Amino acid sequence: MLPEPDSDLCRDLAADLRSAGFTAEALRDAWGAAADDAIARGLRSPASRALGDRGDALAVLGRLLVLGMPQAAASVDQALSRTGAAGLARLGLAEIDHEVRPLAVVRPQSYADASGSGQWWIASDLDEAALGGPLPEDHVLGVGGASLTLAGLQLPTPAGRALDIGAGCGIQALRARAHVDHVVATDISPRALAFTRLNALLNGIDGIEVRLGSLFEPVVGEQFDRVVSNPPFVITPRVADVPAYEYRDGGMVGDDVVAAFVTGVGAHLAPGGVAQLLGNWETRDGVAGLERVRGWVDSSPVPLDAWVVERERLDPLSYAELWVRDGGTLPGTPGFARLVDAWLDDFAARAVTEVGFGYLLLRRPADGSPTLGRYETLHTALPGEGLGAHLAAALEAHDRFRTLDDPGLAASVLVVAPDVTEARHHLPGAEDPTVIELRQGGGFGRSLGVDPGLAALVGACDGDLAVGVLIDAIADLLEVEAGALRADLLPRVRELVFTGFLRFA
Repeated sequence: MLPEPDSDLCRDLAADLRSAGFTAEALRDAWGAAADDAIARGLRSPASRALGDRGDALAVLGRLLVLGMPQAAASVDQALSRTGAAGLARLGLAEIDHEVRPLAVVRPQSYADASGSGQWWIASDLDEAALGGPLPEDHVLGVGGASLTLAGLQLPTPAGRALDIGAGCGIQALRARAHVDHVVATDISPRALAFTRLNALLNGIDGIEVRLGSLFEPVVGEQFDRVVSNPPFVITPRVADVPAYEYRDGGMVGDDVVAAFVTGVGAHLAPGGVAQLLGNWETRDGVAGLERVRGWVDSSPVPLDAWVVERERLDPLSYAELWVRDGGTLPGTPGFARLVDAWLDDFAARAVTEVGFGYLLLRRPADGSPTLGRYETLHTALPGEGLGAHLAAALEAHDRFRTLDDPGLAASVLVVAPDVTEARHHLPGAEDPTVIELRQGGGFGRSLGVDPGLAALVGACDGDLAVGVLIDAIADLLEVEAGALRADLLPRVRELVFTGFLRFA
């Protein structure tokens, strides 16, 4: 167990890391892009080889705190002039015998959203490469792809109180605190909460309160403006010889932990409050995963708006191999085939044919009447930062449309989003295109086939004329009846505004 973090020591360590230039960019420059990418795959030797025998502070701290390699005490004392090796030991991040041996990693993590960019230092448990074998079941995970995805999805709009369920190392709580006055971070792991406290102090962030417990147990009777969770959603066989990693296994059968979150979160959302989470869901007994998620939303005791995006689907074998490897048991090593078989037996018992992964945005309507129910599959690669701002803009557009009828929309002035491009495909020698596509560089990177009428309308939305005026002019050009064209285009205009192709001027 980590000791209670000392705030003065955390400030000293932050100052030392800052003085050493201990940033993600500097480390990537020091050992190269290929070695940096290899670290994410559990390979540390390319980075170590690139550093060679360098003894400067950045190299020493890179080996010790990122790669998890022991270093000479004198070198650590020189690299951390305020904290020293003894200070790292008092924080529970290292132990000292004849050298300094790391007990945790501290890795710089850059971030950016619509409000700006910055960098944190995130402490977490040693990974498989540093441990030289499978992870212990109480392992506290650092910042991975899923946690970065959820951090980027968080709404960058101000709010009063937020709840982070399954805080882990605290990355979601840190991200939420940038826009929320106070964050309650919960976890079933005391060790995870200790890392959350440490990381808040290390980065000089106050207003984060930690509580021990599962799901909504630590916040009975409380409501929040935001709830965010990267819950332990990994579907794990409930048998004795399968490791139950706290950071990924919620202790329930199948996808029950995500179902419990969806059906229980409404009571803890203030009116207008938004919950965002990642999750897995099973296609079971012929019922598609997204349909099962819809059933959870519909069965919530508190009515909810819902926007669910499925990003990926895996067959049971691929899913089993993914998570067995994630725990540090690799193909060809003892136990790999046995663990895979345990997963396959578990899926077969529930007639599971696929497992989906995606994002859920749930909102408690301020007036108690849900109007948003969107369940979609999007397999395109995400364009990067800014999804949180995109989601916030989509919700704002949806709410505006609730009171904007078709005549009101026709009177509105719209502009094309700056990330939208158009592609036209012609058969050789043909004057008219056979396919017209609108492509989105931001948001979810959607690509949409459109007809000449809608393409003409989008192209004419430059913030000058109202939508109705533009449709009438296009009707004249296409020699079609204006009323019929309005009836056809206006619903699609609403969709284009919601998805970010068009914006109100």
